[in-house]
Amino acid sequence: MPLITEPHIPDPDGFYAAWLQAHEGLSDGASADLNARLVLLLANQCGDQATLLACIAAAREAA
Repeated sequence: MPLITEPHIPDPDGFYAAWLQAHEGLSDGASADLNARLVLLLANQCGDQATLLACIAAAREAA
């Protein structure tokens, strides 16, 4: 299954703003922890290991 790389949520800018706001006032370490927890929660919502591994590979290639 090809990865969805175009915005696929109703309000991507609003989501991004909320994500940034969640980081306000956090130290770098606490911000990294928040991102890690968010990734794990979103991965659990997806629940498809093949898709998740493809996402890891795509993110790594973009780095």
